Amino acid sequence: MKALYDDVSFQISKLTTRAYTTSFSLGISLFNKKFHAPIYAIYGFVRLADEIVDSFHGYDKEQLMAEFRNETVLAIERKISLNPILNSFQETVHKYNIEWSHIDRFLKSMEMDLDKIEYNQMLYEDYILGSAEVVGLMCLHVFAEGDPEKYKKLKYPAMRLGSAFQKINFFRDLNNDHNNLGRTYFPGLDLNKFDVEGKQKIEKDIEKDFKDGLNGIRMLPSGARYGVYVAYVYYYNLFKKIKRLHAKRLLEDKRIRIPNTGKYLLLISSYLRYRLNIL
Repeated sequence: MKALYDDVSFQISKLTTRAYTTSFSLGISLFNKKFHAPIYAIYGFVRLADEIVDSFHGYDKEQLMAEFRNETVLAIERKISLNPILNSFQETVHKYNIEWSHIDRFLKSMEMDLDKIEYNQMLYEDYILGSAEVVGLMCLHVFAEGDPEKYKKLKYPAMRLGSAFQKINFFRDLNNDHNNLGRTYFPGLDLNKFDVEGKQKIEKDIEKDFKDGLNGIRMLPSGARYGVYVAYVYYYNLFKKIKRLHAKRLLEDKRIRIPNTGKYLLLISSYLRYRLNIL
């Protein structure tokens, strides 16, 4: 029965999410149960593309991305795929009317990572739109559950929150992206001259994204609000940790993290704020 295959597909997307990210998995577990499977499906899809460009060294990444794009198109057109992650994703796309433009824009950003690009402001904004903002919009389609007015009202803050999360990832992966992958996303940034002033300029931009994103979290449906808020709190605390560091510290090999004990404390404090409605 296809229903059994679909269930297995969603389970594989869930397993993929849990294997790659404990923080995001925790956030999903805090959603209303009806949102679990579709959000796992979206993350699984995004994860596969990201792995091609970031991890599959020694393989023909360009060919793999081209095949992945083609398989995605076929999965959506046929409403089935023998790739379980694409199968769960296409079902989510159809159920929640996720626009092809979001998916296409995401894949284009992943394809940008196949080349060493010197990012100017326009390319930087274009990359963030595809790699983060439209992913937030895919999730918003799920949370809005087909309500166009709700989606429209929350579209801008969802994009800003996705942007903030992505810029934090750029910050904490600055060393690895530059030295191992040959990428520096922040426009005009010369890492040999990275100083306090340059760091603070980026931080000011991220602070505004977080502020706009939080406004949207307050308007989310109750079944999604707490989980998204926990993700916000986690990333915002990473941001505060980065702000306390000297610019040169971000270029060291050690990745900036929040220890598990810190995550659990954030979870408790977030729950209290959520229950008291003081987000």
